[in-house]
Amino acid sequence: MTVEEQDAALPGLARAAARSSGAAARARRAKQAAPVEAAAELPVARVVVDLPLAHLDRMFDYLVPATMAEQALPGVRVKVRFAGQDVDGFVVERVADSGHDGRLAPLRRVVSAERVLSPAVAELCRRVAERYAGVSSDVRRLAVPPRHATVEKQPSAPATAMAPVAGGEEAWAAYPTAPAFLGHLRSGGAPRAVWSVAPGEDWPLLLAHLAGAAAGAGRGTLICVPDHRDVARVDAALTALLGEDQHVTLQADAGPGPRYRAFLEVSRGTRRIVVGTRSAAFAPVHDLGLVVIWDDGDDLHAEPRAPYPHTREVLLERAEVEGCAAMVAGFSRSVEVDQLLRTGWAREIAAPRTTVRQRALVAVAGVESHRDPFAAAARVPKEAHDAVRWGLERGPVLVQTPRAGYVLRLACDRCRTPARCERCAGPLQLTGPTSPPRCRWCATEAPAWACVECGGRGLRAPVVGDARTADELGRAFAPVPVVTSSGDRIRAEVDGERRIVVATPGAEPVAQDGYAVVVLLDAWLLLARDSMRAAEEALRRWSNAVGLLRAGGRALVIGDPGTPALQALVRWDQPGFAAREADERRDAHLPPATRVATLVGDPGALDDALTLLALPEHAQVLGPLSVDAETERAVVRVPRAEGAAMTAALGELQRIRSARKLDPVRLQVDPLEI
Repeated sequence: MTVEEQDAALPGLARAAARSSGAAARARRAKQAAPVEAAAELPVARVVVDLPLAHLDRMFDYLVPATMAEQALPGVRVKVRFAGQDVDGFVVERVADSGHDGRLAPLRRVVSAERVLSPAVAELCRRVAERYAGVSSDVRRLAVPPRHATVEKQPSAPATAMAPVAGGEEAWAAYPTAPAFLGHLRSGGAPRAVWSVAPGEDWPLLLAHLAGAAAGAGRGTLICVPDHRDVARVDAALTALLGEDQHVTLQADAGPGPRYRAFLEVSRGTRRIVVGTRSAAFAPVHDLGLVVIWDDGDDLHAEPRAPYPHTREVLLERAEVEGCAAMVAGFSRSVEVDQLLRTGWAREIAAPRTTVRQRALVAVAGVESHRDPFAAAARVPKEAHDAVRWGLERGPVLVQTPRAGYVLRLACDRCRTPARCERCAGPLQLTGPTSPPRCRWCATEAPAWACVECGGRGLRAPVVGDARTADELGRAFAPVPVVTSSGDRIRAEVDGERRIVVATPGAEPVAQDGYAVVVLLDAWLLLARDSMRAAEEALRRWSNAVGLLRAGGRALVIGDPGTPALQALVRWDQPGFAAREADERRDAHLPPATRVATLVGDPGALDDALTLLALPEHAQVLGPLSVDAETERAVVRVPRAEGAAMTAALGELQRIRSARKLDPVRLQVDPLEI
């Protein structure tokens, strides 16, 4: 049907409306095609567009219209025309000339005059994307929160003068090498350190003193911690030492409005001290002088979204970009941090052995050899009961148990055969002291269960949760109050009254003035995880619990005394354990001695990716290995010296696959688990 026939078929009013619409469209196209008056100075804007396509991950030149010359500054959000549609982007810089020979398309509009992407953060995003073979637009989404127009219109609170902070040397007196670090920080230097924290240390206060030292030199501080409870502790310490309105907290659960308000206070320069979780690593702190990461081994520091950067690597990269000081701190030590010390990138700050011994006494009790002969069925040995009793005479007691729940698994008490549901073969569990066994999969109750192997009807609990442990201790030490902290019922803190706190690893509340005793139950369960990092992670979780002791407190671990991780805890020798782990991994060609990447996809897509991948000379490809019926997985491994070449090859692979529109393959560089 021709245009004339279509017009004839339309009623008069509709025909007129269609002609009007067509005329408007033609006028709009003519206006867009007409020459645009360019800005008098620096008329070319280099823009990064928000497109998740690896082959388009670069800057594009656009003409800055004269009407936008005052607003289109580096760091602002803009709309540009790209491939026939309007897309979001950021102006990275303004230049006088473009390398493009043709006519430049003009910027469509400036979304906001707020400069939210600083040059340093833009460069950091580019480097992080390059290191993890990702797309920089994905990293920028982590760095710059979504715009909140209402908040953006509001002015930020003005900066207030900070009184000089004294007492830093006294607070750090237990660490002989700390004064040198503080001195370099106050003079505007860029020292790098690994802080091995002694048990019972008020580490948030000491980090606040570091922030005060950096502020004294006119520079900002960025502190990244694993979760909101740690944010609250550092927030309170900063407020107590530096006063109100000297810092902001950045964390996702604050909500879009409050989070964007805090972000703007940082980007506008009214606040130069930031504490937050992993996304805070990209905060645009002005004159950044110090970056700190606490407990880098916590898996909460690993970003679950592409390109999966780790907070530690982001902050170390940022220290290089902005030439600032860096500190990695924690009660334990990861093998990656051990690598920083071995290469000379950082120096160690640690307390003398005499100080550590005065802070805490750690002992190990084997379950079988120390069991009360008159309580053969008891799960907790007599030494643990004695330790709890000793601690309750002096204050609160912490008991760490590896699992949440009541009784998570059951087995025949005669032949040890796992108890399973007759309906679906799922594992049976107990949810309370009076409830019958119930299936964890289909919730079917089994009050008349009998063992299929021996016919026995008695049940035992090889895996017990925190609720059952609390019941046992509550009966043994009545009327002492017993509280639990696990799952969705995590307590941030408890008072200093005598009580028993039963918590799962990572959910231990902070006690006022510290715990008198810490008891670690079922140490074997943490070590039994199917993971390359099982022992390292177990030691980290135990160390964090023992770190909550008060000065002169005691800790008792229920486990095999010959376990290397437990011996390291008893000696408080986490650095030595990390060094031995690193040596063993080097012999096995495992990270951090090597750099690895995993590729996961359907067999055809994975085969295409491995065919297109141009790896360095000494690279190894392990696999592919079937993950399930439709997915395969391959591991690429190279010596650490060729890590940059590997990521460059993976980045080129991503660009080729993106340009050819091949089937997706999930790529992850340096994952926590292989």
